[in-house]
Amino acid sequence: MRILGIDPGTSCGWAIWENGDVVHAGTWDLSTNRFEGAGMRFIAFERAFRSALRGANLVAFEAVSSHKGVAAAHIYGGIVSHLQRIAQETGIPYTGIPVATVKRTATGKGNAKKDAMVAAANARWGLALTEANGGGDEADARWIAVTAAQQYAARPAA
Repeated sequence: MRILGIDPGTSCGWAIWENGDVVHAGTWDLSTNRFEGAGMRFIAFERAFRSALRGANLVAFEAVSSHKGVAAAHIYGGIVSHLQRIAQETGIPYTGIPVATVKRTATGKGNAKKDAMVAAANARWGLALTEANGGGDEADARWIAVTAAQQYAARPAA
């Protein structure tokens, strides 16, 4: 089983879970410059996502129900819509996992702060992620992949 976990955003976290743990992870910088249209971030996402999607059996993304700003909500919605379209085209199932569920997997608390998520990732995988270097987005993606793997394992066989 190969699961691709995605934390949608301008700093888009991604992680690949395989053979019982996360084997690759990082962030994609989807920011645009003043000479590019806003749609360029989605082209960059599609390129990176299709590459990471190779061999995946499931895509899991963080299902965020509210955002602090309109721009963040639009970016999130655009990324998720592209994720869903590409997964549909390629026949790979996808699922959204609520934020509180991911936080509970990582820390035992559904309302954990970002620094606790990063600390939990650093402890589990022996990393040195920080919020300053985009590590929060990678940490979230890692925990999204782990949560999806746990949920998949808990499902009864069809």
